[in-house]
Amino acid sequence: MSADAATPQPKQPPARWRFADSNRRQIALFAFLTLILTVATVWGGRTWIRNSETLVFAVGDANSPEARFATRLATVLKNSSSRLRLRIVPNADSAKALTAFDHRQGDLAVLRTDAKVPPRARALAVLEHDVLLLISPGGKKIKSLAELRKKKIAVLADGDSGTAFVRNLLEISDNADAAARLQMAPPNSTLDRLFGSGYGAVIVIAHASTLAKDKNYEKYAGHGSFTLNAIDEAKALARRNPGISEETLPTGMLSSSPVIPDDDLDTIGLQWLLVAQSRLSSSTAEDLARTIYENKDAFIVAQRGAAEYINDDTKSFLDRYSDLLYLGAGALSVIGSLFVALYTKVTRIAPEKASELATAILDIGERIEHASSMDALDALQDELEAILRGAVIGLRDGTISSDGLDTFKLGYQLVRDEIGMRRERLKRYAGHDDNVVMVKTAHSA
Repeated sequence: MSADAATPQPKQPPARWRFADSNRRQIALFAFLTLILTVATVWGGRTWIRNSETLVFAVGDANSPEARFATRLATVLKNSSSRLRLRIVPNADSAKALTAFDHRQGDLAVLRTDAKVPPRARALAVLEHDVLLLISPGGKKIKSLAELRKKKIAVLADGDSGTAFVRNLLEISDNADAAARLQMAPPNSTLDRLFGSGYGAVIVIAHASTLAKDKNYEKYAGHGSFTLNAIDEAKALARRNPGISEETLPTGMLSSSPVIPDDDLDTIGLQWLLVAQSRLSSSTAEDLARTIYENKDAFIVAQRGAAEYINDDTKSFLDRYSDLLYLGAGALSVIGSLFVALYTKVTRIAPEKASELATAILDIGERIEHASSMDALDALQDELEAILRGAVIGLRDGTISSDGLDTFKLGYQLVRDEIGMRRERLKRYAGHDDNVVMVKTAHSA
């Protein structure tokens, strides 16, 4: 036995199988590359965003409380290696800072809740709250706001906004007579001097944390020179004015000896809010709130709601990863479209058109007239049927397109009919035509 007979050659798979397998491998490869590049793009984009964002902080003058807060916040962000950086932009006063914020010239600002809140402002944290002290000369209590309106009032506060707040609170008009009865206290004024100047009441608007540390009230109380009055209408005022909060002065807040107030006292207050533009991303707002909350010793106190949100383990998947989902969807769409275009226009092995098979069919038709035996016609018939079978399988698995299918069918029917007519002719002239040989071999039989 020869060596060739002992070693049969491996059978090659049909061309259409190799064709389809190549396209499937390309599709799988491009799908894999799409996922890999999408993940890389999202990771790179997320890293770039997280590592570079500068926020503009609009503040009043350089010595204002909000400017000092912004400076502390910028230092904390830098020392904590945060991705966020602040650019502090000073203005003439707090009102001008809020105007700049309203005109989108700042991402962050600090406002007190009695100010006009810009419509696009979103609160991030409560930085401080002011309380209102209603003080009258020793032994002369003020029983109601109606009684207070009849007195000459001095306002002790940081800035003219305190006078405007009291005027709106008491619904005092801004005519000359009312202006004379409600005035801003001169700088460095004391309660003794103000009462000695004829004022029947002093309204102090100050940070609660500052009042708790101020020892002057204990000194005044030792002389019995003032009376701290409750505001019984505090709850009604808070309901009518959204910016006003109902506050309670705890026992002994201003003085421990003598104890002032001698019992918890109702009053009203205002909050200082850190606000951001509504367009600020949720991840940036969360990073800022977390920084303030985690460094509350460096500031005042974070808003309880912000702290609860940061620590909330029940946040939904979309709350946590919405920015990644949006970035991923965009990257997947773009990268996927590029690979689809590359596959369809460049790398894909295009299917053979059905019209191209018509050439092979017509070639069979040209050989029919030279077929002089039944065996030759059977061979042409087998060849024609093989082309038809291959076309059907190719149309099913995508290796042959339907372009020119009508042409293919027309050619197939024409050649099939010619073979039939040639077969009839051979039968009719069998034995009468020297050029026709009627042979039926064992194979054709």
